[in-house]
Amino acid sequence: MQLTYAIGDIHGSLDKLKALVAGCREHAKGRQMKLVFLGDYIDRGPDPAGVVRLLLRLQSELPPGKVIALRGNHEAMALAVLDGAMPASSWLMNGGTTTLRSYGVSRVDDLPRPHLDWMRALHLTYDDGLRFFVHAGVDPQMPLGVQDEQKLLWIREPFLSDDRDYGRLVVHGHTPVENGTPELRSNRLNLDTAAVFGGPLTAAVFDDATTGPLEYLQVE
Repeated sequence: MQLTYAIGDIHGSLDKLKALVAGCREHAKGRQMKLVFLGDYIDRGPDPAGVVRLLLRLQSELPPGKVIALRGNHEAMALAVLDGAMPASSWLMNGGTTTLRSYGVSRVDDLPRPHLDWMRALHLTYDDGLRFFVHAGVDPQMPLGVQDEQKLLWIREPFLSDDRDYGRLVVHGHTPVENGTPELRSNRLNLDTAAVFGGPLTAAVFDDATTGPLEYLQVE
């Protein structure tokens, strides 16, 4: 049986990420495992560059399909600045300055091209048949297969308050849970436990037989 570890918003928290990935590997004890990252790898925290390098290394070391990295709104903002669709000031005010600093550059155009290409290639969702993994959430009014990109990256309400059954457990981040405890509801699971603001970085553990999380792994 394969175990899936879904990891919430990282925001440059490289030390926590290293420890949590090691914890996931130890927990798996040699069983097949998959890592699903929910986006927001850059901005705000101390080492966004290190986080992206680690994710790229994991994708190269593990078999194809065993490391799923989704795009978050912060990766989308960096790309929007690169494409001229957003003023650089808007991104910088939302944590982009720490990303530039961690890479040792002054403009988004100077970020390593392979890293920018990787961000652009990130998928918005991942559906494993039991869970629907996404950065921010979904539009409750729309089927999962026809969601709007902006909603997948940015939505909070009405998604957070809606209790309808989507046919999948929606596993998301984006909205920090201030008490450091993942928020599990009947139709969704929020794994953004505010790692960059001093909270833990969280992984939810799933298997192929049970929709909901078996347990959580956290690194303070």
